[in-house]
Amino acid sequence: MTFASTPPLDFRSDTVTRPDEEMRAAMARAEVADNVIDTDPTVRALEERAADLLGAEAALWTPSGTMANLIALSIHLHRGDRFLATRGAHVLNNELGSAAWLAGGMPEPLDHDGGPGRPSPRAVRASAGTRTGPYYALHTTLLCLENTHNAAGGAITPPDEHAQLVAAARGAGLTVHLDGARLWNAAAALGLPPAALTVGVDTVSACFSKGLGAPVGSVVAGGEEFVEQARRMRQMLGGGVRQGGVLAAAGLLALDRIGDLAQDHANARALATGLRELGWDTTEPQTNIVLARVPDVALTLDQLRGSGVLALPMAGMVRFVTHRDVTAADVDDALTRIKELNR
Repeated sequence: MTFASTPPLDFRSDTVTRPDEEMRAAMARAEVADNVIDTDPTVRALEERAADLLGAEAALWTPSGTMANLIALSIHLHRGDRFLATRGAHVLNNELGSAAWLAGGMPEPLDHDGGPGRPSPRAVRASAGTRTGPYYALHTTLLCLENTHNAAGGAITPPDEHAQLVAAARGAGLTVHLDGARLWNAAAALGLPPAALTVGVDTVSACFSKGLGAPVGSVVAGGEEFVEQARRMRQMLGGGVRQGGVLAAAGLLALDRIGDLAQDHANARALATGLRELGWDTTEPQTNIVLARVPDVALTLDQLRGSGVLALPMAGMVRFVTHRDVTAADVDDALTRIKELNR
């Protein structure tokens, strides 16, 4: 059987979604102003709503999650400070070294000894060390958490373990930044408000274009003073867009769709189950990411592509991501196509 003439099924990422007609209409009718000279009213509305959802005093819209994280790290770190982050974290592996190059931090990866995607409080305390020592010793000043953790297969850090990690960081004198690019997924999976997963952090980033269907945009949130500094840093990095309300309108509508993520999670579980029935070694997804261990990642991806199923490599495995543009019927279709590979 050949699938060359059929549209590919795209499981590469939840960023491949396209805004639907409702979202395009919201963008078209957005009230706008110059967000650098004045304040764009739609951007302001999105920032206020995001801050409320994330349990923060204030929030700042950014064009990307990478910029949101970089802004936070640039403000938290002094040049030469060491920061801790979970092994495989986005700020370590997927942001072109900007945490070191631009924010000036020395990264220290922490193993997932507390569970998938998270270190243990003991590891945080041990790695943080103390501020005593010779003047030339590294100072550890920041802990970066990630929820959900992409490279760990969309793994969730539950609120009780999050609280223990924050407490360990506080006890060691560290500030805490949470990369919550897919925090909405964690909240939806746990049936909790997003703010329940940000308690105690100094800053948090979250993304509107992963899972929620917006074409672009993230937010970084924290205290009022932090956001004032962040606004200057965003401008320095070239993120001071003008009539940003056109994009913020998509973000506002995206936030109405957090509940839809439950379907993505159900589709991921169905995909993982179907793959296992076909003999694949897959993780059991907590959210919308399925990781599959295969002997040859590059070969498998090429074979999948030939059958019209698109995926990407992640952490030495094949990653499938379900999203709002992939239906339950598409998952069944993908499994049918993959079954043909085994014949």
